[in-house]
Amino acid sequence: MKKWFFSFLLCSQMALAQQPAVIAPGNNLIVDGIPSIPLSIKEEMQFYSESRSAGFAGWHPINRSMLISTRFGNTNQLHQLAMPMGARRQMTFFEDAVSSGSYEPLQGKYVIFSKDAGGNEFAQLYRLDLETGKTVLITDGGRSQNSSPLWSRSGKQMAYASTKRNGADRDIYIMDPANPSSEKQVLQLKGGGWGVLDWSPDDKQLLLMEYISANESRYWLAEIATGAMEMLTGKDGKKVSYGQAKFAKDGRGIYFLSDQDFKFKRLAYMNLASRSVDYISKMNWDVDGFDLSEDGKQLVFITNEAGQSVLYHLQTTGKAYSKIDGLPVGVYSRPDFHRNGKDIALSVNTARSASDIYVVDITTKKAERWTESEMGGMAPDQLSEPRLVTWKSFDGLEISGFYYGAHPRFNGKRPVVINIHGGPEGQSRPVFLGSNNFFLNEMGVVMIFPNVRGSAGFGKTFIALDNGMKREESVKDIGALLDWIAQQPELDASRVMVTGGSYGGYMTLAVATHYNDRIRCGLDVVGISNFNTFLKNTESYRRDLRRVEYGDERDTAMYAFLEKISPLTNAGKITKPLFIVQGGNDPRVPRTEAVQMADKVKANGGEVWYLEAKDEGHGFRKKANADFQRYATVMFMRKYLLE
Repeated sequence: MKKWFFSFLLCSQMALAQQPAVIAPGNNLIVDGIPSIPLSIKEEMQFYSESRSAGFAGWHPINRSMLISTRFGNTNQLHQLAMPMGARRQMTFFEDAVSSGSYEPLQGKYVIFSKDAGGNEFAQLYRLDLETGKTVLITDGGRSQNSSPLWSRSGKQMAYASTKRNGADRDIYIMDPANPSSEKQVLQLKGGGWGVLDWSPDDKQLLLMEYISANESRYWLAEIATGAMEMLTGKDGKKVSYGQAKFAKDGRGIYFLSDQDFKFKRLAYMNLASRSVDYISKMNWDVDGFDLSEDGKQLVFITNEAGQSVLYHLQTTGKAYSKIDGLPVGVYSRPDFHRNGKDIALSVNTARSASDIYVVDITTKKAERWTESEMGGMAPDQLSEPRLVTWKSFDGLEISGFYYGAHPRFNGKRPVVINIHGGPEGQSRPVFLGSNNFFLNEMGVVMIFPNVRGSAGFGKTFIALDNGMKREESVKDIGALLDWIAQQPELDASRVMVTGGSYGGYMTLAVATHYNDRIRCGLDVVGISNFNTFLKNTESYRRDLRRVEYGDERDTAMYAFLEKISPLTNAGKITKPLFIVQGGNDPRVPRTEAVQMADKVKANGGEVWYLEAKDEGHGFRKKANADFQRYATVMFMRKYLLE
């Protein structure tokens, strides 16, 4: 009997040993239709899954250290960096990501940061006392969104916008973070697009933005003591897009970004007494951002030139500006002067390196690298450098995108992944692809990132070309791209996958309905499947803002149009495999959009892989979840794109 038992046990163990090891999804993941993922895929992708990035958050007010956001565990957290290329000292330790924060601006005794729960985007503000290490919640902790925290010039108070009154409208509050009970509402506003841009030098006024759409916004001045508000722009009724704005040192004017009377956003100065405007930048490119030195004498700004960033400098006493060289070619963000008036920190992202932080000395114009983020096992010289490609759409409009080629060792016609950005007013730019480099280097796939009509970076006329009843004209831009692919001798037009996130997810589904016979498969990440149900269920603070872009479903004609073009309505046309990825807490594109699309395609007999993370929102931010999505994506592509 014993002999039989041990023989049985041995055979059972051998049988188990012969079974291929698989990657088990976490308890937080809902997996439907996805086959078991072999452990070998994880081992293959190991070198491509371990890169990280660093983003600038803020300078220390006294010394030359800074706050940065980076990841050493499952999520991005705040770290302190004391010197160039120094060790990163972790300051926050949460399951959910912390990506922004600022020091108390007088002595740097504590840090204010924001954090949501499980990607729900109901961001709350917290105070981290550096002496004790204790973290204290300083906002209401409910289903409110608390945004744009900005310190007063005196450093004694902070202004921020919050939806806590009714969940839809964004009011303005002021608080001494050391004493949260001091919070008071100073402005009660209508709409979800309000934010604080700056305090006046005397701390008596707030400069506000009222965001209406990508094509329309307004500046307001608000008296803190009385609540009186004055509209600075928009009185003429013209639709103008405004961006970042700051008071001049003397408080007599503001520096700001605007596309008033011009195709692109320019840097300008407004005299507040006369309301006269003097435009500073003259180039035919958008200005993405700027910063002003503490003494108000120096200004730097960043332009978006065909997707690549250029940094410029000017003395505010004149109008002449000059280019600052010495930074890597790539995409720059968050320029920020130290109080010393000399050092400018900014984040730099290139095709061959993840986002890192550089500091430019404004006196010498020399750039110094402060972080060198790990690349996992990827060698920079083995990564594809993107090139700009163009094609003509159905109406003759020129559309462009960035083309990342497969590794040179692959021969023959290459399969293609078309990756469409969100927004809709987003923009694909030549940045680091992270784990997507696995597709290029190990699978021999070409990736194209198109900027269809409606994308930012090409002027205000271009960005409005997909509004309202023109929605599907951007889908036709992808149809024209498919034509272009068929004309390229190195590309295989019979093996194309389309993917995208958010609005790019809608585009993926729309392409799958319009050009089902021209693609192999589609990967939809947190995408809109029906505009009417999306507008009904998206969070209230953003509903009216989205109606401006997509159309107001309360209008009978618009409702009918949106229903007609929605991928859910046309799901019967999809016969190619579809992979749908969704966050269970997504406030922007609720999970119902994903579920109803998956159910409809499956009911029609279609092949659907479905992945949902119950602890994520609008995209996966936790590494464990993102890794599982990557592994499943590789298996999906191998089965449906490469075979």
